[in-house]
Amino acid sequence: MSRVGKKPVKLPSGVQAVFKAPIVEISGKQGKLHRTLPSTISVEVKGDQLFVNNLSDNPEKRALHGLSRSLIQNMVVGVSQGYSRELELQGVGYRAQVQGNKLNLQLGFSHPVEFPLPEGISASVEANTKILLKGADKELLGQTASSLRKVRPPEPYKGKGIRYQGEVVTLKQGKAAGTAGGAK
Repeated sequence: MSRVGKKPVKLPSGVQAVFKAPIVEISGKQGKLHRTLPSTISVEVKGDQLFVNNLSDNPEKRALHGLSRSLIQNMVVGVSQGYSRELELQGVGYRAQVQGNKLNLQLGFSHPVEFPLPEGISASVEANTKILLKGADKELLGQTASSLRKVRPPEPYKGKGIRYQGEVVTLKQGKAAGTAGGAK
């Protein structure tokens, strides 16, 4: 039995959980999330705790016990507190603006890039170069941040591009200005 899967999930005040096999639905002040669980996983709600049970002895199915519990825990935290991810733009003239449910990005291309935000994800821009993404669904937020970074990933010579806040980009040296054994 999974050590992670055995732990109960604490439901904070204001968070409700409903399990109608195979779908678990968690709702709170940040929104409502639902996930389809494997058929061998069941969920019990007792008071302010949620218990995830595995009904199979098959090793492949047992491996999903801890995963299912972790996904439900992420859903509970998402609907009660929410998640956020920060990205930075580095480069001369690189800037971002929020226009409705789209990000308008100037990234050194010959045209501005419009990045549509999925439903459930909101963005705010600070100082034209810091993008803050917020949402209740941790998986969708991470995928959105990754897709946004792929628009212009940090290049290895000058470090220009979109990076996660605090990400360290190792810069390459580039061509040597003058070689010692070069032509005379």
